[in-house]
Amino acid sequence: MTTVVWFKRDLRTRDHAPLVAAASLGEPVIPLYVIEDEYWQLPDTSGRQWAFIRDSLDDLDRQLRKAGSRLLVMRGSVIDTLKQLQARQDVKRVFCHQETGGHWTFERDKAVIGWCSENQVEFREWNQFGVVRRLGDRNVWDRAWTELMRQRLLEAPARIPEMKGIEGDASGYDSRDFTLPDSCPDRQAGGSTRGEKLLTSFLDRRCVGYQYNISSPNTAVRACSRLSPHIAYGTVSLREIYQEAKATGNHRNTLPRKKKSLTSFRSRLHWHCHFIQKLEDEPELEFRAMHREMEALKTGPNDTERLQRWQEGQTGWPLVDASMRALNHSGWINFRMRAMLMAIASYQLWLHWRDPALHLARLFTDFEPGIHYSQTQMQSGLTGINALRIYNPVLQSRKLDPDGEFIRRWIPELAGVPSEMIHTPWLMTPAQKERYGGNTYISPVCDHEQAARVARKAVGDFRKQRVSKTETDRVLLRHGSRKGPVQKRPRVPSKQQSDQLSLFD
Repeated sequence: MTTVVWFKRDLRTRDHAPLVAAASLGEPVIPLYVIEDEYWQLPDTSGRQWAFIRDSLDDLDRQLRKAGSRLLVMRGSVIDTLKQLQARQDVKRVFCHQETGGHWTFERDKAVIGWCSENQVEFREWNQFGVVRRLGDRNVWDRAWTELMRQRLLEAPARIPEMKGIEGDASGYDSRDFTLPDSCPDRQAGGSTRGEKLLTSFLDRRCVGYQYNISSPNTAVRACSRLSPHIAYGTVSLREIYQEAKATGNHRNTLPRKKKSLTSFRSRLHWHCHFIQKLEDEPELEFRAMHREMEALKTGPNDTERLQRWQEGQTGWPLVDASMRALNHSGWINFRMRAMLMAIASYQLWLHWRDPALHLARLFTDFEPGIHYSQTQMQSGLTGINALRIYNPVLQSRKLDPDGEFIRRWIPELAGVPSEMIHTPWLMTPAQKERYGGNTYISPVCDHEQAARVARKAVGDFRKQRVSKTETDRVLLRHGSRKGPVQKRPRVPSKQQSDQLSLFD
């Protein structure tokens, strides 16, 4: 009898409960990854995401070979793949981790569970994040998360029972033959080996000052852990990161400022799962506003010119455009810039949240559906329980990139403009543009201050006239954060906290 270990967003061998459980049975194990064409045609997937996964699959295969096994990569649907393996390998079990993905993966998982049930194949899932399936009471979530993070780490199996000969149609597929178009020259590389090195370098030295340096795009590249894609695709387990960070912070020789930084970092691991739990509890958030009544705030089609200028980094606001161009080039940008990009699209450009959310999803190498859709809605003012974050692109520019270092790197049109003018190049006189350059940089799409005032009033009026306390209370009860293991009344984050609890870095 054979056990299939189905790898999804858990591309590692260390702290991998399904793999450990399968290896302990002493019967043949097939480590399996399926390249699903339909998934890669979804509007929130992209080539940069696949490239990271492909790196990770190569590294995973190397790890498995050390234990006497190998990764079987197939292409097609999971059910068709299981049918092929069942016909040749007497598959009796499918072990995997739970996944809180989008609607497509949710329906796929249900179909696989149904197929296993119909064919007398045991299907078993393990939890790898602090996300509780069929959570009945949000008040117990914090305790469940803490208990999972404290569980003993599982070592990678030293020996994995070898799978029987795979022949014919089930001989495997070379993941390098599957390609998707995308231009991301500075993308992070995948794989557990790289993820572990990043964790070590962060805990050793890069973490000091973490909480102060993650907001500016100039300092965040190094100050952030840069583990987000590794967490998203499971090349390093969240539990390992949490425990290593806690052990380092608690070491008697660790300096107080480093302890403080690691405490801040660990809190963000907690919020990582808090946001994914929202999508787990309410999968429709991928498509509609968390506060259902807020979906009617914007009903018309998006202004295509405004959307395109935002997507291309051509809004005319330097920090906004530099952030979008940097993201397009590298597949990553820090949390404050992510929040600003979404807020600018939602308020100053008055775009419906869905198109910008999908565009950002495709650009993020570390795309995590549960965090992404909750966060894009929060930054768009659609939760009904969070403070509005209407970013002023000029104030943010002066605060986070005062000397224009980040702007000049990504907007060569402004390379010669002095720091005192670079944040508002549209105010330069013709003589100044002639002297310093900037003639080729596009003018702002609109007056950002006037647009912000109009947006704030529109949202305020809508909330007063169209939003009910009943729906707001429903959202708060279901999705509001709780402080401590048991708290009956949900907690609404403050304006500052709403800004800080952005996409995990």
